[in-house]
Amino acid sequence: MKKKTFVTTLALLFFVVCYAVTIDISGKWTGILKMKDGHDMPLNYTFKVDSDKLTGTALTPQGEVKITDGMINGNDFSFNVPVPNGNAPHTGKIYADSLTLHIVYKGEHLAATLKRSN
Repeated sequence: MKKKTFVTTLALLFFVVCYAVTIDISGKWTGILKMKDGHDMPLNYTFKVDSDKLTGTALTPQGEVKITDGMINGNDFSFNVPVPNGNAPHTGKIYADSLTLHIVYKGEHLAATLKRSN
């Protein structure tokens, strides 16, 4: 019985460690945001994760800006990107090989998928 408990605990620990490694989204991510008017907008983010805090930069048409209010909780994350006249709130989900984003920009609800670029 002790051997079975030990093996189960070891397997669970292995899963938790692997899971923790997969949720680190630190690095560069890119994607394409399809705007409702039909044009595409390239997305470029650089993220850094420190515990449950998400920091980094976003490349906007106005240049590179620091993301604000970044948080990460398991597979979910959120942050704001400063834009003229306010913020563009971003929420997302982490997957094994990609990130999905929900962005509110000028009142529009938009979605995009990002891939690691480094």
